Amino acid sequence: MTAGTRAFRQFVLKVHSRCDLACDHCYVYRHADQSWRRRPQVITDEVAAAVVSRIAEHARAHPELAGVHVVLHGGEPLLAGPERLAHIAGDLRAALDGVCELDLRMQTNGLRLDEDVCRMLVRERIATGISLDGDRASNDRHRKRANGNGSYDAVVRAVRLIGSAPYRSAFAGLLCTIDVENDPLDVYEALAALDPPRVDFLLPHATWDRPPPGNAAHARWLTTVHDRWTADGRPFPVRLFDSIEAGRDGRDSFTEALGLGSPDLVVVETDGEIEQADWLKTAKHGAPATGFHILRHTFDEAAAHPGFLAQGGGSDALSRQCRDCSVVRICGGGLYGHRHRSDNGFDNPSVYCEDLFRLIGHILRSPRPRPVRRHTLTVDGFDSLAAGGGDGDALRALVGAEASVRRLLIGAVCARYPGPEASALTRQDQHRPRETAETMRHPQLGTWAVRSLEGRVPAPAVRQRLGEIAMAAAVRAGTHLRLELPEHTVEAHLPGMGRLTLPPGDGPVVLVARAGALLLDSRSGGKPLPVAEAAVLSIGWEPVRTIVTGEFTVLLEDGDPYRDGFAAEPAPRLDETAYARWTRSFTEAAELLRARHAPRAPGVRALLTACTPVRGGGKQGHVAADPHAFGALGLALPETAGALAGLIVEGVQQVKFNALLDLFDLAGSDEARESLRSAYLDRLPTGAIQLDGLTAHGRRMAARLQG
Repeated sequence: MTAGTRAFRQFVLKVHSRCDLACDHCYVYRHADQSWRRRPQVITDEVAAAVVSRIAEHARAHPELAGVHVVLHGGEPLLAGPERLAHIAGDLRAALDGVCELDLRMQTNGLRLDEDVCRMLVRERIATGISLDGDRASNDRHRKRANGNGSYDAVVRAVRLIGSAPYRSAFAGLLCTIDVENDPLDVYEALAALDPPRVDFLLPHATWDRPPPGNAAHARWLTTVHDRWTADGRPFPVRLFDSIEAGRDGRDSFTEALGLGSPDLVVVETDGEIEQADWLKTAKHGAPATGFHILRHTFDEAAAHPGFLAQGGGSDALSRQCRDCSVVRICGGGLYGHRHRSDNGFDNPSVYCEDLFRLIGHILRSPRPRPVRRHTLTVDGFDSLAAGGGDGDALRALVGAEASVRRLLIGAVCARYPGPEASALTRQDQHRPRETAETMRHPQLGTWAVRSLEGRVPAPAVRQRLGEIAMAAAVRAGTHLRLELPEHTVEAHLPGMGRLTLPPGDGPVVLVARAGALLLDSRSGGKPLPVAEAAVLSIGWEPVRTIVTGEFTVLLEDGDPYRDGFAAEPAPRLDETAYARWTRSFTEAAELLRARHAPRAPGVRALLTACTPVRGGGKQGHVAADPHAFGALGLALPETAGALAGLIVEGVQQVKFNALLDLFDLAGSDEARESLRSAYLDRLPTGAIQLDGLTAHGRRMAARLQG
């Protein structure tokens, strides 16, 4: 270990040096450094193996490293192929096993994301961020294909896919590059509608030689977003805003673009060259270069390069203007690359100095966030729902409220049926709340919970289901869990994941969640097998399949034992031919939904989670909603895509109405409630209801509708 060097914690591995987009704001291809032209397109096996070895070597040399972060990057990393990415991921985990923790991530444009890739990302625990610059017009202003066509539709399809229940554990968030010509609220609302786990807003890379628009335009843009984000109750973390508040409170920044922390990021290019952060490419040609190579040098040797040392001097290394600034502890001079000027290098404040000063001041003056009253449905919100569509706030209120109802129901089941299964689910909820919440969103869990509390499910089956929920959450979270199923169990159902048919025989069966995989201890004992391998041993694994369209993503739930709450008999599991037909029909219906039912499309995207094939319906098909399975529809497929689009709209209206009945006493009797239901679904009038005084308002509305 070289004396005096600081350990690297973040390793950016360039696995492919080309891209299938031609974004005009890309610092790799469109800025000063053009070294990509001479690099190999794909990282070689030799270089990849050397990177893995060097990272492990570096971690062993620095025992203070509790963990390292590795980012698979490009270009576009998915051009390297999922097999190569999976191989690198496996090698990294093996090399760091027993040395330190590994946080493995990837940043992608999403164009090549499909279900096979998503399954790989979940299996290999690669947390994946997707680049999206907001709504269609905002995104397609810069993020274009080589032929000039926009990328919005393909990227949003990818976001919805990785954000769906089977794959959400691999979804790290959205990255948005700011353009002040784009409307900030349009951008924010487009991103928020996709329910991201995190959003990162980036200032476009610029220097004093190539400055951005002046007059603090970026500060105004960001303060507008910040105020709306705060008013919405901060529905997801925003790294830039959170970092400013962390600096205010004396904590470390979450981004290298702010704060006085020393640099801990290093890049390895596809040819094995070790470089500084690649945003330096915007400063001048060759700016990130160090002269070190992964096949010949250690990371400790690279850390002694003057470029890394120059960035680690704290406030003393900043320009005089920065040192004298009142917010230097929070700002830290901004991103190092944004300080560059050709005549004096980096001895300058950020080219975004005025923007950062105003943004930081605005956030410091803003009231600290207070607990937000959740699930508030306003008069206008109810009006928008009754009119057939539903604005974003109203739809989010319904989704959030129903998630709380589901959580209360499952909590009540845990309290009534205590045991190791309930305890396992409670521990998962305490330690991995996000993944547990995602698991609990599965619609049929509502039907199961209600029946369990009504005493309609045998106690052993209730406890098994609690264990299955805990197991699904553990698989999503990548945590370890063992679940012993009752003797003579023939099936296990992991909500939102799939159905496992067990081999005949005596003795218990143990399911094991380990490192994001589902393993099985057979009744005959022996080493646990991955379910995919165990399938050859007379064990059937039937995963829940997904239908992805240009408008929405929906689970095809044809295996859950509690999918029988619709007013029709559920059909058996679809064969591959039928599944392909459903996928085609939904894809065509989604296009018609956008063309013919545009005001209803936001409701479909927000509320429709799963569809269960049911019998009957004839040529026109049939749709029904289970009042306890929020987000699910029972559907008999009609002959035409137009009819299917209409059924989806009708079904989502039923879902909305059932949710309102779940939350509010809209009418004082069953007769009045049914009359209100008919008026809501058939006439779609506007209503007037708010969180306080719901029953009185509801009765007045029911009386008006009946009259």
